[in-house]
Amino acid sequence: MSAADASSPHSAPARGTIRVALVDDQALFRAGIRMLVDSQPDLEVVAEASDGAEALTVIRATRPDVVLMDIRMPVMDGLAATAELLGDPEPPRVVMLTTFDLDEAAARAIRQGASGFLLKDADPEFLLAAIRTVHAGSAVIAASATRELFAHFAEATPRTVPPAYGDLTEREREIFALAARGLSNAEIAAREFLSEATVKTHISRILTKLGLRDRVQLVVFAFEHGLA
Repeated sequence: MSAADASSPHSAPARGTIRVALVDDQALFRAGIRMLVDSQPDLEVVAEASDGAEALTVIRATRPDVVLMDIRMPVMDGLAATAELLGDPEPPRVVMLTTFDLDEAAARAIRQGASGFLLKDADPEFLLAAIRTVHAGSAVIAASATRELFAHFAEATPRTVPPAYGDLTEREREIFALAARGLSNAEIAAREFLSEATVKTHISRILTKLGLRDRVQLVVFAFEHGLA
């Protein structure tokens, strides 16, 4: 099947196509994002909604892989909708859309389990890369920006560090600290004199030991427990 066929609304989705849902109360904004996403051979918009309540219905019916969720909407906002979705079995990855660099609502959503946030005026290529990254499970959406966000809204009193953190090896703690600072696998590999594949393996083990879903959650964990 050609790329053109894969993107046709009348053809079956290409194998491996990433299914995307758009949730925003501005129809013009949704139309622009739909055109951008559907222009890619590996991406497909499968659902749209104009508020959080409508989003719950269409997302549960279509089961997209990634949801781009506006924070501020009528009827039900993106925070409430995201909290409900993430309580479902096998929920989609949710990326919050915001107009503010330092948005307390975005920080709250990420604490609830969202995979990160994007500015609504982000470059098109960055938005497309973010969808692919989140779908791959890495969830490194501007990890440095996520770190800055949580530094701005950090709780005054860190929580008690859970015993699971003590199960990390010395090397894993070093890599945890670098990942919590927003460094990429390549940057960590260069600092630790390791291959990127080895760093990826360490990150996977760290997430498993701490019961975290992705690297954005790692950043949250580090800030909430005074480890950042």
